[in-house]
Amino acid sequence: MDHHVRRRALAARLDDLSVDALLVTRLLHTRYLTGFTGSNGQVLVRPDAAIFMTDGRYTEQSRREVPDMERVTYANPLREELGAMLEGVRRLGFEADEMTVAARDRLAAALGDGVKLVPTTEVVEKLRETKDDDERAAIRQAQAITDAAFEQILDRFAIGVTEQQIARQLETLMLDEGAEGLAFDSIVAFGENAAEPHHEPGHRTLEEGDVIKMDFGARFDGYHADFTRTVAFGSPASELKKIHDIVRESQQAGIDAVRAGVVGKEVDAVSRAVIERAGYGDRFVHSLGHGVGLEIHEGPNFARTVDDPIPAGAVMTVEPGIYIPGLGGVRIEDMVEVTEDGCAVVGTSTRDLIEL
Repeated sequence: MDHHVRRRALAARLDDLSVDALLVTRLLHTRYLTGFTGSNGQVLVRPDAAIFMTDGRYTEQSRREVPDMERVTYANPLREELGAMLEGVRRLGFEADEMTVAARDRLAAALGDGVKLVPTTEVVEKLRETKDDDERAAIRQAQAITDAAFEQILDRFAIGVTEQQIARQLETLMLDEGAEGLAFDSIVAFGENAAEPHHEPGHRTLEEGDVIKMDFGARFDGYHADFTRTVAFGSPASELKKIHDIVRESQQAGIDAVRAGVVGKEVDAVSRAVIERAGYGDRFVHSLGHGVGLEIHEGPNFARTVDDPIPAGAVMTVEPGIYIPGLGGVRIEDMVEVTEDGCAVVGTSTRDLIEL
């Protein structure tokens, strides 16, 4: 991954932020800008250069992972050593969403009156919304692992198996397929539990006629997959079959509406309208989708209140759902890569109702 290009893009924003340099302290952003995967690292971005900073535990790791930057290993708290790196800096930006008020006050006291701290928000986050080729490749691999686990888990269902047992098997299958870990704790919901959008797997056993909602994903090279399918064990209630058809139609309508430049709330509205026309509008209780990358939930978003246009290169979920208390629910979710003239679905798993 070309971290230098990302740092250059961030440096180009400094004038707009009215700062001479930006101190990046969120660890995820340090990874995005440098490739560093340890548990303590910061980046000082200036117009013409950037400095990576960490403590002595990571001197050798950073030498290997961050070979293309000036590196500083500090022994004292960073605030006590940062001043030596700020020659010519009068206005220092910092990530306000990451730094506590107490930490800001300690940093201000250490730097003195010569440096003014300037809060910034959503700076690196906006850069992260557009994925480069390497990022999209990592997400596609995470989804390929997820698809493989889905195909294999379909043979594991039997009367009496529990939600927790299936969740554990999904984790094992993804790790065996090459995942570095889970994208998030898997959601497995049988029968009436499928009416809970974010059900935590429990001891509910599988019964004939149950729907099975599974929301899970693999993580590969730091990047996440997010995927949901609802299948049936035997023949489900007729209303659940009907709901599955509606959700499938709603998702396709949303996918068809995605393109670069479209406003997030417009895509949400197109998909939601299908469910509303079918009479289940009040049972679609969450937003349509969100960005996926180094985090499982990140910008941009498909939601009723989002007025921002979606950039080309974003990877986002389209995941409508209908949830009926006491009966069950259906969600179908896929990630899509946003292009100038539409989008491409990530993954290959069928979206038709599977009856096991």
